[in-house]
Amino acid sequence: MWKPMLPKLSESVPSTNDWAFEVKYDGFRAMLEITESGIQLISRNGKDLRPNFPEITGFCEEQLGKIRPFLPVRLDGEIVILNTPLQANFPILQQRGRMKRRDKIQEMASRRPASLLAFDILLKEGNKLTSNPYDVRKNLLFKLFHDLGWDGPVHGGKRIAFVPAYDQLEELREEVFTHFGEGIIAKRKKMPYEEGKRTGHWLKIKNWRNVKGVVTGFNPQNQYFQLSVYHEDQLVPLGSVKHGFSDEEYRTLSTTIRDRGKKSGRVYSVPPGICVQVHCLDATDGELREPVFDQFRLDLVPEECTAEEVKKDLLMFPDEVEVTHPDKVLWPEEYILKTDYMMYLRQISPYMLPFFNDKPLTLIRYPHGVQDTSFYQKHRADYAPDFVHSYEEDGEAYILCKNVSALIWLGNQGTIEFHTPFNRIRDPYPDEIVIDLDPPSRNAFPSAIQAARLLKGMCDQLGLHSFVKTSGNKGLQIHIPLPLQSLSYQESRHLTKSMAELLVKEHPDLFTVERLKKKRGNRLYIDYVQHWEGKTIIAPFSARATEEATVAAPLFWEEVNDSLDPTSFTIMTMPSRLKKMGSPWQDYDEKRNRQPIDRIRMLLGNLEAKV
Repeated sequence: MWKPMLPKLSESVPSTNDWAFEVKYDGFRAMLEITESGIQLISRNGKDLRPNFPEITGFCEEQLGKIRPFLPVRLDGEIVILNTPLQANFPILQQRGRMKRRDKIQEMASRRPASLLAFDILLKEGNKLTSNPYDVRKNLLFKLFHDLGWDGPVHGGKRIAFVPAYDQLEELREEVFTHFGEGIIAKRKKMPYEEGKRTGHWLKIKNWRNVKGVVTGFNPQNQYFQLSVYHEDQLVPLGSVKHGFSDEEYRTLSTTIRDRGKKSGRVYSVPPGICVQVHCLDATDGELREPVFDQFRLDLVPEECTAEEVKKDLLMFPDEVEVTHPDKVLWPEEYILKTDYMMYLRQISPYMLPFFNDKPLTLIRYPHGVQDTSFYQKHRADYAPDFVHSYEEDGEAYILCKNVSALIWLGNQGTIEFHTPFNRIRDPYPDEIVIDLDPPSRNAFPSAIQAARLLKGMCDQLGLHSFVKTSGNKGLQIHIPLPLQSLSYQESRHLTKSMAELLVKEHPDLFTVERLKKKRGNRLYIDYVQHWEGKTIIAPFSARATEEATVAAPLFWEEVNDSLDPTSFTIMTMPSRLKKMGSPWQDYDEKRNRQPIDRIRMLLGNLEAKV
């Protein structure tokens, strides 16, 4: 039976150059072995995982012709269901692992497919590689994936990906923090793969969440301390903790509970009085995930340990940002407070920040809420902290948002709407095309659905990968990612103008390209003119200044149907939607480089020849 090499938990990070660093994913450790006689997918405990993850084995079967020259091959990795490239969804994976019915497994595999993220190679062409140093094995694994065309992230039907290694820790640590990743693995470069051993040559550094609770019980038999928090003036269970105490801390706490507590059966209960802080990966339904005692919190009184504070602690707000006036009402109709909005921005940051990449922002700020006055801001304020970056052009400093701290800080300044240009700094070419579908009213939203479907059909015919989102108000927006420096604004305008005019020609009673509102009547306006240098569009996942606190929500194309309601996507619903369904735009960047630009240029040439 396969016995994997295991890492040791460490609070400190190696600082010498003989270490490499990888993302630690929150999933099921697994060995994938492919031979001429079959495919094995085995857990670290020897369980056959093939029935529960048919999409992984199915991908291997499809790729058997490619991989045959390298057989037999054995990979070590982690089975995950990804929310973002660095964030795995362990609860949904755990649910999948418990499933028995084949039809339910297939349904889940189609809706939220799992992937194997391979970080080591143990066998190739029948040659055992475990005695080779880590860096040699890593290079062999990378070359194999490159030869197979498996390099790059998981996407579409590709269900196996390569976990890269980094020599520098800090940038990776920041990315793991941003994405709520499980942690980082440090691996000594020159050491072999030691099967079945937990050694100091592999170290796991957890991306801990620190939550605070009140000690309310103790079970001497299993040595667990029960913790609780206040919710609406009532104590509710937070979870139990056993590990992390020094001998003296354990002895002091257990003795105090025995002296002051009340015994019922084998368990002691104690009135709230002692507050503690615990490391964990999550806290849900009265349970702590991988809890480790951190410290006593003598500075707190029990009433300060609340369920609301636990929610905030789990979101890992950056230390350098102070949220001011958290109880300010930003959306009066829904009674949404500033603290709710800050929590939304932190949760959405892994999904939102990639769309700010090298793009100067235009902000719309509502310092006193969406029903009060607002103003635009493009320039970086002189008082902005260093982590809010800028781009200087012609002596003007424009805002760049590169990290969680900057996003939270800008939100704390009253920024409700984030708008982005269509091109990146120092690049005159657009990196995406956006067509805005603007119906005359919310009641006319079905016309936006119809127009979006028709445009999707056009894109499909051209081989263009397209994405759709709500505008956050009354319309829809079609995004077409472009390879960098591929089409000019003039070329993209020619394309979108042709597509829009074709729709208007076929449905003149429904659609128009007339910019003057008074001439549109009840027709939907197809806005291709807004896509131009210097202009902006609402960013994906940005909130809007509507009564309902709606969001410019990326959609799956299959959601664009008659039941679509743009008001259902709000700052209160989006985080849970993303955890349940994943991001519809997860492969946006991957599709960027697969656009048929040569075919589009040929089409544009033909269009120009007809003019």
